[in-house]
Amino acid sequence: MRPKLFITRHLPGRVIEKLKEYYEVEVWPHYPPPPKSVLREKIRKVDALATLVTDKIDCSLISNAPKLRIIAQYAVGYDNIDVECATKYGIYVTNTPGVLTETVADHTWALILAISRRIVESDEYVRKGEWYHSGTGWHPMMMVGYDVYGKTLGIVGLGRIGVAVARRAKGFNMKILYYSRKRKPKLEKELGAKYVPLETLLKEADIVSLHVPLTDETYHMIGEKELKLMKKTAFLINTARGAVINTKALIKALKEKWIAGAALDVHEQEPLPPDHPLYKFKNVILTPHTGSASWEARTKMAEIVAKNLIAFAEGKIPPTLVNKEVINVRKPGFKQ
Repeated sequence: MRPKLFITRHLPGRVIEKLKEYYEVEVWPHYPPPPKSVLREKIRKVDALATLVTDKIDCSLISNAPKLRIIAQYAVGYDNIDVECATKYGIYVTNTPGVLTETVADHTWALILAISRRIVESDEYVRKGEWYHSGTGWHPMMMVGYDVYGKTLGIVGLGRIGVAVARRAKGFNMKILYYSRKRKPKLEKELGAKYVPLETLLKEADIVSLHVPLTDETYHMIGEKELKLMKKTAFLINTARGAVINTKALIKALKEKWIAGAALDVHEQEPLPPDHPLYKFKNVILTPHTGSASWEARTKMAEIVAKNLIAFAEGKIPPTLVNKEVINVRKPGFKQ
């Protein structure tokens, strides 16, 4: 009898058909995530679980999952899963690193260019007829933004995505500053990047781009104090996790014009409610957590989820295992 697998959303590509060779597969058929009551019911009965960042898999669920042996996350980040609790119960946790690096870096740069040159504002200006009603095809003060070429880019978190963003910055002849938990001399030489304290980065950068995971250490790492350090002409970009920024502090910064604007792909509350204060600012670009939303990246992510689940079913260590210490608790496979 094949082990049971519950997938919390339909995945792109043909991976589900492939997984059916190894598992008895059930897929949540709706667009919104399954409610916690459904997760609680399913997790008690299944041997394997495939999750998204919108699925909160806490210890109350994990501790009531007697058959569960693996959680395969369809994302790089896994702050929605209590990994420590999973390890305690001998449950393997995997993610999908690497494949979305370039895609998220592309999206970061789309946001950098769009916010600096007021692309979204300009599009709205044309579509709403304001350009037509202005009575002029060109004016020296029409939709004036800021250059990106030759400016200073501050990267907070020089991991895979941060590095990919920095490599693109070289094409814009930018000065690159970075702040990370550990200094990275080899990358400094390759990228022409300079390591500086966070305070220095915030003071000197024209564009601050966040690329850190969400941890206790990085929660609200950008608050009032940090925003006040930034230039009034600087932009804040976030394609990491919403809670890295204190949203209330950001709203205050925008109201009081401490910074020039922000471009955010991730948010403390997802999805953003229709009455959210951020909608009021024309100098803010908001995208719906779509940094990895290319067909290529999303399909590759699904393939890694499948590889992890199949390897585990074959009694092998999954290739992108997050909690490697779990091997000491339980060997991979469903025969244990």
